[in-house]
Amino acid sequence: MKKVILVKYASEIFLKGLNRNKFEKKLKDNIKKVLKDIDYKFIMDQNRWFIGGEDLEGIIERVKKVFGVSELCIVRMIPAEMEEIKAQCLEIMKEVSPETFKVETKRADKRFPMNSMEVSRELGSFILSNMEDIKVDVNKPQHVLQVEIRGNAYVYEKKVKAVGGMPYGMNGSTMLMLSGGIDSPVAGYLVGRRGVELNCVYYHSSPYTSERAKEKVKDLAKILSSYTGRINLYVAPFTNIQMSIIEKCREDELTIIMRRFMMRLACELAEIKGIASVTTGESVGQVASQTMEALIVSDDVSDRPVFRPLIAMDKNDIMDIAKEIGTFETSILPYEDCCTIFVPKHPKTKPRLKEIMKSEEALDIEALVKEAIDNTELIVL
Repeated sequence: MKKVILVKYASEIFLKGLNRNKFEKKLKDNIKKVLKDIDYKFIMDQNRWFIGGEDLEGIIERVKKVFGVSELCIVRMIPAEMEEIKAQCLEIMKEVSPETFKVETKRADKRFPMNSMEVSRELGSFILSNMEDIKVDVNKPQHVLQVEIRGNAYVYEKKVKAVGGMPYGMNGSTMLMLSGGIDSPVAGYLVGRRGVELNCVYYHSSPYTSERAKEKVKDLAKILSSYTGRINLYVAPFTNIQMSIIEKCREDELTIIMRRFMMRLACELAEIKGIASVTTGESVGQVASQTMEALIVSDDVSDRPVFRPLIAMDKNDIMDIAKEIGTFETSILPYEDCCTIFVPKHPKTKPRLKEIMKSEEALDIEALVKEAIDNTELIVL
């Protein structure tokens, strides 16, 4: 008997038709990347993926974060012989010791002399004959004993939920506008989970935002990289842009004009780096710059698709995901970013595009954007 990990991937991949092999290859390559410094072995059995190794729990901890993997199961790999299957099933049931159970069998190898229902009935009968105070309950059993019969037989011991989604890197690229808050890291995680490659841009307003704020954003990007692998973080200087807006524009328009500059910088960096889209952590109506009217005005300066995966979520939804993926505790550290300084007392919530464009005529937009782009710092995480 040998224990291995059964890798189950998202059902969407099965629906890719002639492209399925490309998605499977990408997913397998991504799994191999996270295991590059671990002793392991990939095992194939009738289109099922298994991973063997000495440290199965350590392998699970890494692979469960690979986008596209939906579930990991520790299984006992044994010869496809009924007596051996019975012995292993009974051993597991004695370890679990439930009051009720049922057996589910999947016979993929049609050469095996019994069909799935026959195997389940025989295993159930064998367990009932060899254990006391246990009953079959096919509706709500305390334990479901799962068996698969392929080239070998596999008896399930443990299941671990993984992140699911699509293989990372299969669906283009995006420039995530990453702040130090709760929302944008969650947006990055969600779009990455759909197979979109992440790059990040952070707007740093030194000396008004501290180096600790910058380190906080680096930490958030590093947490995201535990799911994606390498991430490029672009740190764009934003002080001159903000000071120019404060000096030359109306106070109530500061926030929306600032957001338009952020969008311009994100799009310009995306153009230079060959990145297809922009992603933000905005949720409609959450703050003044995220009203429907403000989003329309902000998007006016974009030259590529803008993804907003959080658009219909409330704050509790977002916080729950942040806690689940491990960004929440870092996001709530009290280091301000450029979005939380110079906030007007009464920001305009229903800006009109023509009015904002008129106000921007006082600014040398091209020069301000060029200066910021020329002085942007790249940090690889």
